[in-house]
Amino acid sequence: MRIALCNEVIADMPLERQCDYAASLGYDGLEVAPFTLSDTPERITSVQAAKIRTTIESFGLAVTGLHWLLVKPEGLSLTDPDASVRARTIEVMTRLTGLCAELGGHVLVHGSPKQRQIAAGETHATALGRLRDALAQIALVAARTGVTYCIEPLSKRETELVNTVAEGAELVRSIDHPNLRTMIDCSAAGLAESESVAALIDRWLPTGLVAHIQVNDPNRRGPGQGEMQFAPILAALKRNRYAGTIAVEPFDYVPDGAGVAAFSVGYLRGLLDASA
Repeated sequence: MRIALCNEVIADMPLERQCDYAASLGYDGLEVAPFTLSDTPERITSVQAAKIRTTIESFGLAVTGLHWLLVKPEGLSLTDPDASVRARTIEVMTRLTGLCAELGGHVLVHGSPKQRQIAAGETHATALGRLRDALAQIALVAARTGVTYCIEPLSKRETELVNTVAEGAELVRSIDHPNLRTMIDCSAAGLAESESVAALIDRWLPTGLVAHIQVNDPNRRGPGQGEMQFAPILAALKRNRYAGTIAVEPFDYVPDGAGVAAFSVGYLRGLLDASA
């Protein structure tokens, strides 16, 4: 298992400093939030992407994937009643899927709760249908670029669409494309699921429908900074021979971004070493 840092945690640093710091802490890679690279990340050219990849890899790191895909540019939505807004959003998703491959990443995590809300006067079924249609289109793009696109279950605090791994898996199955999967975010799972994250891993990882893991506490801090126990989670991943990346994605940075990045990887490495 590789450990990646979601780079917005230290986005106050220039990219070179992010890489130097993450590498010095023992991270294997960065999971990149495109909005940290540009206010218009869909306009990043292949030449620019190559330079970004070279910079990151020069520090011995890899881009493991992308997440927080639709923060910028503003005005995006896959569930908006306006078909032109949805079309524009799919255009951005298409370019970001290609960007992921150009940066050397393998997984895109589609959280973006504000861009998949149920519009006023719309039904859950209508919004879910629009989300399904968009994901079916982007799965084809992911196949062409050789990456996996994951729909992220999020708690109802953030969105009414796709709150549990079961709902994510049902959506993936309904589209039935090998480049579309779901994933587990520990913080969201701790808020939305009726069983433990370890039990979710044991249930869903063998199905092949879960392609990625993000580690964070339901209190939105880093792993080990709250009540969630991560030793059973890592044990379940090992038990199920998970060979992907676990990405550190806190939202509440205590004491600060650099501090939570350091604490999180130390905590996870300690648990992995203890179980070796």
